[in-house]
Amino acid sequence: MKILVDADACPKPIKEIVYRAANRLNIRAIFFANHHLNLPNSKFLSFKQVPKGFDVADNEIVDMVESNDIVITADIPLASDVVAKYATAINVRGEVYTETNIKQKLTMRNFMSDMRDAGVATGGPKPLSKRDIQDFANSLDRILAAN
Repeated sequence: MKILVDADACPKPIKEIVYRAANRLNIRAIFFANHHLNLPNSKFLSFKQVPKGFDVADNEIVDMVESNDIVITADIPLASDVVAKYATAINVRGEVYTETNIKQKLTMRNFMSDMRDAGVATGGPKPLSKRDIQDFANSLDRILAAN
């Protein structure tokens, strides 16, 4: 098992939770980004810099993910690809994407994208709260305990 992190848009508090979990449980965590990341010194943490471009990091993650891995991402199409490979996808608010909910999430994401393309102001996600961070930590702990 390894943890793969779509790190370009991953908030710092979420990365810090992953750092601690990887070190505590001796699990490899790989952070994918198109810009350099400074990670704490640990044999369990690594960084893979990818070229800038549409879905480059996502494609790298999909290529590397295996069925018992955990992927942390807010990208719903990436989460859909991860679920299709029988791995676990979780967003930064602690929501776990499953075969049951991913199609609905993808449909809603596409609808909102179409609305934005049509000029409708839909707003972005709300800021990450302390509750969201705690929910993420709890979800990650449950997933790790189950594996």
